[in-house]
Amino acid sequence: MSGGDVDIARTAALFADPARVRVLTALADGRALAASVLAVEAGLSAPGVSAHLAKLREAGLVEAERSGRHRFYRLRPDAVEILETLARFSPARPVTSLRSGTRAQALRFARTCYDHLAGRLGVEVTAALVERGALVAVDGVRGTARRPGDRLSQPLSEHPYAVGPAAAEVLAPLGLDLAAVDACRGRRPLLRFCLDWSEQRHHLAGALGAALAERFLERDWVTRRRPGHRALRLTPTGADALAELLGVRMA
Repeated sequence: MSGGDVDIARTAALFADPARVRVLTALADGRALAASVLAVEAGLSAPGVSAHLAKLREAGLVEAERSGRHRFYRLRPDAVEILETLARFSPARPVTSLRSGTRAQALRFARTCYDHLAGRLGVEVTAALVERGALVAVDGVRGTARRPGDRLSQPLSEHPYAVGPAAAEVLAPLGLDLAAVDACRGRRPLLRFCLDWSEQRHHLAGALGAALAERFLERDWVTRRRPGHRALRLTPTGADALAELLGVRMA
């Protein structure tokens, strides 16, 4: 195929808009994100990100997946290759504003999802609990990756984990008495799990997930970045404790 057979300039123009490139970059790690999340990560308004997504979908660079009431957008693998190729030939972009990027990065790193831990911190802690036998997979799949049929950014309808044989031993150094949590949970399930929207792996919810988040806050292992804000900051004390007790090492 020669260059005259296709309109390369039209496709290339899609990568020439800085705001649209921010949308593409936010999707470049393989996640499927809702338009509202993309707006935060790209620093755009909701109408602005919707307009960019419409053009990218029309060009076949982005595909959409519906989950519940929301539509999630994912970059096609061949579009990732184009973006990576362009990046190799592109100069470094000077930093002009850190506000939007810093906020999005903070939410991806650690946050609360209702009353339990989410973000990279939440999924790493959940994975460590599985690795150490506090939780065990009951569906025959190793690890905490998204299973077929898991709906994005939703609590899992069927939970692929159960309390493991080492649960009490692993949880005690974290300040949790499993029997006490179970006894005080009322009608709330002890275990629930969500598919984390930013990491797209499972994180622990339910009564045990809430108790774990509460204990982390009580011990100042994590603190809220601002009162009433979902984003959490991992303290040096918390980083040391998680590394020692769970083998979780967070940059």
